[in-house]
Amino acid sequence: MRLLHTSDWHLGRSLHRADLRAAQAAFLDHLVEVVRSERVDAVLVSGDIYDRAVPPVDAVELCEDALLRLHGAGARIVLISGNHDSARRLGFGAGLLDQAGVHLRTRPSELARPVLLEDAHGPVAVYGVPYLEPDAVRGDLPPGPAASPAHDPDHTADAGVPRGHAGVLGHAVRCIRADADRRRVPRRVVMAHGWVAGGAASESERDITVGGIGQVPADLFGGFSYVALGHLHGQQTLAGHLRYSGSPLPYSFSEAAHHKGSWLVELGEDGTARAQRVPAPVYRRLSVLRGALSDLLGSAAFASYQDDFVSVTLTDPSRPEGAMDALRARFPHILVLTFEPEGVAPDQRGYRARIAGRDDLAIAAEFVTHVRSDPASPAEQRLLAEAFEAVRIGTEADA
Repeated sequence: MRLLHTSDWHLGRSLHRADLRAAQAAFLDHLVEVVRSERVDAVLVSGDIYDRAVPPVDAVELCEDALLRLHGAGARIVLISGNHDSARRLGFGAGLLDQAGVHLRTRPSELARPVLLEDAHGPVAVYGVPYLEPDAVRGDLPPGPAASPAHDPDHTADAGVPRGHAGVLGHAVRCIRADADRRRVPRRVVMAHGWVAGGAASESERDITVGGIGQVPADLFGGFSYVALGHLHGQQTLAGHLRYSGSPLPYSFSEAAHHKGSWLVELGEDGTARAQRVPAPVYRRLSVLRGALSDLLGSAAFASYQDDFVSVTLTDPSRPEGAMDALRARFPHILVLTFEPEGVAPDQRGYRARIAGRDDLAIAAEFVTHVRSDPASPAEQRLLAEAFEAVRIGTEADA
């Protein structure tokens, strides 16, 4: 059986206000082509379909079109909700869509209800575990394998579930194992959205830590044929059966060195999974540049970055005027500009300590120096003083 593992589409997201709709559409076109050319049996989308709980209309339309075409290319589709998604909104109509071969798993209470696939070697049970916010879902989890409401009238779904991410996900995995054992299905696939220990994070993922703890141990997933993870944006392998597909596009400059893609997983008769990386199309590279403004504008060494999304750090001793406009002429897709003059040690003190004992005029004058690395002139000092005096007079009049 052939499975295509993808996640973290984040439809509707931009990159520092750069529109990524065309890039996201191109990736979804690519997925459809992979399903068709590789004869994929099922596409597994491990959460964060959208970038926010209430996605823009065009993102919803893009998702709907992609699901129609993936299904039309011959694949069943299983999606789980991630921490960016609204589980209730994404799961609307799940019962009807199940009958069409598009399976939405967004309800914690149904995480032990598998999507059953079939090939020449028998059944494969795919369990979709939506993102589990520990305190929010404890009452919605299915009963553990050691107890059931039928035998214990005082049983509640969250009874005995340890707190935290590891607690609720551990409970979910125990429920899944018990269900698979009951069905006598040896080939078991789990989809989950979270941070498994050993995975490398970037700046793009929303923090899911609770009390400083957000990771779950990798050995929680021992014994499964394949575990399709979502949440971390870098494509990575934690074990042969335990993988993150990563996001299809870089969503921060911390991902500039990532190689984006998905996993084509072939599940053998004995449940052994072999995964092959499928590179994603590169819409536009991300590059992080650093140097003096004159070098960035004139050196041939930077010519290869002209079509990239770029983040620039200027190292000039004083802040050049009109730097962004000048850089945009050579790098039309510049998105970030910061200033770190070489040889100037940053002030590590907090804001309160830096302004202690100074009046408003001194603080404003220091801000001018900070912005352009040149102190305010006497004329500018007088202008600042007049502005503060005008504010004082106006405040007294209002009082």
